[in-house]
Amino acid sequence: MSWNHGGCLCGALRYATAAKPLRVTFCHCKFCQRATGSAYMVEPIFERTNFAMTAGTPAIYALASKGSGKRVSINFCATCGTRLFLAFERFPDILGVYGGTFDDPDWFERTPLTSRHIFLDSARQGTIIPAGVRAYREHTMLNDGTPVEPVIFEQPHEIGKRSTGSAWR
Repeated sequence: MSWNHGGCLCGALRYATAAKPLRVTFCHCKFCQRATGSAYMVEPIFERTNFAMTAGTPAIYALASKGSGKRVSINFCATCGTRLFLAFERFPDILGVYGGTFDDPDWFERTPLTSRHIFLDSARQGTIIPAGVRAYREHTMLNDGTPVEPVIFEQPHEIGKRSTGSAWR
């Protein structure tokens, strides 16, 4: 088994993953924009059983998701403030890791088969969605678990201006 390691800026918190991600989510929601201070979050998703803290214990900030009403817990370093991973009440068996916190943030694949872009209705204008990747206006499923059909762009797609009323132009 090959372990991939990561941690916070100050080194107080360290973690390891024991498998490839189940998938990589590029989340464009307002929560992820604010939590990362960026246009979107690169979030490799792991089964909890394939993730372990190897040093320190993260602080947790929990809040209710505006979409599902379920708790989302940000696990972060109380010393340097680095966000490491998300835990989800709605999906208790998985964790979403902040991709940039890996020692080698390029170790996991980001292909059309392994990736998806979600919450494109909240994406920053000018964001480019790659061709062939599953894309969703919001989440990949409704609150009741019903899957949502993705859009797959045949060519790279630029998110349009908000004045058009839709990011999908």
